[in-house]
Amino acid sequence: MTVILSGQEPFAQGGNRLCFVHPEDDQRCIKVRRPDFTLEDRRRKKGFPKNLKPLSSFDDNREEYLVMQQLMRTYGERVFQHISRCFGFVDTDYGKGLVSELIRDHDGAISQTLKKYLWDHGLTEEVQSAIANLCRLWEQEMVPSRDLLLHNIVVQQGREGLISRLVVIDGLGSAGLIPFHWLPTAQRKRKVARKTANLHERVGTLLSQRGQDTFPGYHGLLLHDGRPELTRAQDTNASEQEDSPSS
Repeated sequence: MTVILSGQEPFAQGGNRLCFVHPEDDQRCIKVRRPDFTLEDRRRKKGFPKNLKPLSSFDDNREEYLVMQQLMRTYGERVFQHISRCFGFVDTDYGKGLVSELIRDHDGAISQTLKKYLWDHGLTEEVQSAIANLCRLWEQEMVPSRDLLLHNIVVQQGREGLISRLVVIDGLGSAGLIPFHWLPTAQRKRKVARKTANLHERVGTLLSQRGQDTFPGYHGLLLHDGRPELTRAQDTNASEQEDSPSS
């Protein structure tokens, strides 16, 4: 069965993928490759020797699925306190899509990124504590990741807008030639400590830019909040406009 995505708008767009609310389960999302940016395009942008790698190595969905399987085998359920779950692949009209947990706030809206939250609210005590909790788990469990980018972390809010947790939704796994879990413990600790230190630096850099008039870049902004009632209202309004007689 093919899941049809072309009738809806993605709620987020990255450099390589589009993210859609799963039309059959609004607690999940489907990540698909951007149709305007092929695997061949990605490989051509890389310099030597990375441009000699097979096309499959440039498929973010494939790489993310393999990483998530490894994380589950290594850490079990405890790692998903701060990482979104992965549910495998489905066929879509945009090609193979990777199904992941869609992080939503208590009011049903898709959770904003840490980048957007900090831009709007600054470094409150509440978000400082949430960042500390994420970094503590990362260092204690020695979770492998690429750089912890602010737009790859979302802030899940509970009742009255209080922060429930931070969740990493992308950028997991290690890009090194040697698998992360094969490295000596001391080396893994150093790698993870660098990632969490860099996260704090990125927070400081973003906060220093808050005086600007515009949000820095498009990464980290939602295209819509994904609430079903809003989507239904938009559909109703569109239908009423189509049915109304033209003046």
